[in-house]
Amino acid sequence: MPIAVDIDVMLAKRKMSVGELAERVGITPANLAVLKNGRAKAVRFSTLAALCEVLECQPGDLLRWETDGAADPAVP
Repeated sequence: MPIAVDIDVMLAKRKMSVGELAERVGITPANLAVLKNGRAKAVRFSTLAALCEVLECQPGDLLRWETDGAADPAVP
């Protein structure tokens, strides 16, 4: 997928766990893991806004566009 999710990068910068972020954002750790691992098909703007508020960042710090195949080297 050409959209890469960098939530793990921001978590490391903020020294925050996935569980803490999920609790503060108000989503389940399982749903956050789906988003964090790039398996989500969509994200609500309200969820993105809550992530940005808690992590004190911009949406571009969490999401970035990559050319096809760049995110997954196994894709031909």
